[in-house]
Amino acid sequence: MSATELAAATGTAAPTAPARRWEPRRVLAPLSLALLVGLWAATAWLLDAPRLFPGPVAVLEAVGRELRAGELLVHLGWTLGRVAASFFLAMSIGVAIGIAMGRSGLLDDLGRPWLLFFLNLPALVTIVLCYIWIGLGEVAAVAAVAINKIPNVAVTVREGAKALDKSLFEMARAFDVPRWRVLEHIVLPQLAPYFLAAARSGLALVWKIVLVVELLGRPNGVGFQIHSAFQLFDVATVLAYALAFMAVVQLIEWGGFQPLARRLDRWRR
Repeated sequence: MSATELAAATGTAAPTAPARRWEPRRVLAPLSLALLVGLWAATAWLLDAPRLFPGPVAVLEAVGRELRAGELLVHLGWTLGRVAASFFLAMSIGVAIGIAMGRSGLLDDLGRPWLLFFLNLPALVTIVLCYIWIGLGEVAAVAAVAINKIPNVAVTVREGAKALDKSLFEMARAFDVPRWRVLEHIVLPQLAPYFLAAARSGLALVWKIVLVVELLGRPNGVGFQIHSAFQLFDVATVLAYALAFMAVVQLIEWGGFQPLARRLDRWRR
């Protein structure tokens, strides 16, 4: 019997769903973005130097021009491919190192100097050395980016592995819980926030380093195009490629990381 039928039979009013309240904070982010664009447009108008400081309209026109020429999507594709390969490699190796160091005091003591060394190694040095040692190819480009990101992932995941609740493992051993269920229900839920933090910071760092890699030694990609526009002092094209790639990364955040974060946090409710 439905709630309406039950209410009719008992003579009581059917329960109604609570009305969703409008939250003013929902409009703060769009308003903030609109303010940023307005400030950009106003500054461009006051400076009146369209070649050195183009406004939003000029940059959007540059985006449209590159799209019509077929250049923007091609170079975005090359950059996204390098970002994906470097990100996957860095996350895979960094997570394994972080878990191993977090669960073993011996490995933590042995690996800490290595992490400190690579954390403080400038990205530019790694890129140049990879190009010299491996060659001006895709392997060197991906390796240089991954090497720069692996220590950050390892440090984040190591802290998560150290913070695992030992009492839960003792309870699992007492009840003879299979290892795969321990991994699924005890380890992964506790490490999920650290994985997500490492992935988010990793993506932000990886794509920035990829642009430097492309600028220094690749014949395509967003970094290569920005370098070409820089040589022509074409600021509008520089901003067009930068904004296009920022928009793609933001879409990954909205469509990937945020839904994943909500799904991983369901066990806390």
